[in-house]
Amino acid sequence: MIRSQDALHAPYGGVVPELAARAHLQSLVPVIERALENAGTRWEQVDGVAVTRGPGLIGCLLVGVNLGQAIAWARKLPVIGVSHLAAHVFAALLEEPDLHPPVLGLVVSGGHSDLIRWHTDGSISVIGRTLDDAAGEAFDKGARILGLPFPGGPAIDALAAKGDPRAIRFPRPRAPGLDFSFSGVKTALLYEVRKRTSISEQERADLAASYQEAIVDALLQRVEGALFPSPARGGGSGWGPEPTVVIGGGVARNRRLREAARSRLGNTAHLVIPAPELCTDNAAMIGAAALIEWDRRGPDPAPFDADPALGFA
Repeated sequence: MIRSQDALHAPYGGVVPELAARAHLQSLVPVIERALENAGTRWEQVDGVAVTRGPGLIGCLLVGVNLGQAIAWARKLPVIGVSHLAAHVFAALLEEPDLHPPVLGLVVSGGHSDLIRWHTDGSISVIGRTLDDAAGEAFDKGARILGLPFPGGPAIDALAAKGDPRAIRFPRPRAPGLDFSFSGVKTALLYEVRKRTSISEQERADLAASYQEAIVDALLQRVEGALFPSPARGGGSGWGPEPTVVIGGGVARNRRLREAARSRLGNTAHLVIPAPELCTDNAAMIGAAALIEWDRRGPDPAPFDADPALGFA
């Protein structure tokens, strides 16, 4: 069961932290009770509690971390706090339980664009990250430039389906090594819109499709750079004869990214992109991450704090 806040934040064109935290506070207990009911599970059958420690908005994290530890204390259960970024990688296990590292992961969301390596010991290291805007943030800001509603990613995705991705050659973000940068392509879209006195619906669709194509191309260029290293790209090695690539995070719902990834990587790597409902933040992926982390380091000693700047560890 998933409780979305999109309608709550849509009038503001983005997430309002105070409203988000209050909505978490109001929704968490009813959502947990409904989830147990839908699963036909009683509290007596629960063996442990997993909760997101970070990263994210501190108000929302505090609601979850405090409730998770309170449940664990009241029912005398072990508790473990996990990174929701790592969970986007481990979400692939929900569809392919036999998946094993080493794995190259692309985690793309509203606040993060990270290229990672999932090691055989269960740990994760970052080999590339965004230097400015994340891909999801670039989609949201691009949507506002085009006059589209929040959330911007799905809005651009839908409109781009009606446009020509070759209509405008937006610059591909340039960054050193395997890092990402999306501020330049966002600025290019802004200038392209400003120089027009009016924009027809077809032109708007072409702009959306071309902008989306630039972001998708930049993401996959870095994945290819990590799989097939060169001195200029700085990629890694040791992926094995059939490298495994996992793409996760909210932006992994994007239809063009999924299609292009299969086209460009499908013949050279074992590609795993979870179902769209497993790409956005969800409790199932937190559970998958908890199983990996539990085997690696065991439960956490309570109490522990939320960490809005938490990485993959």
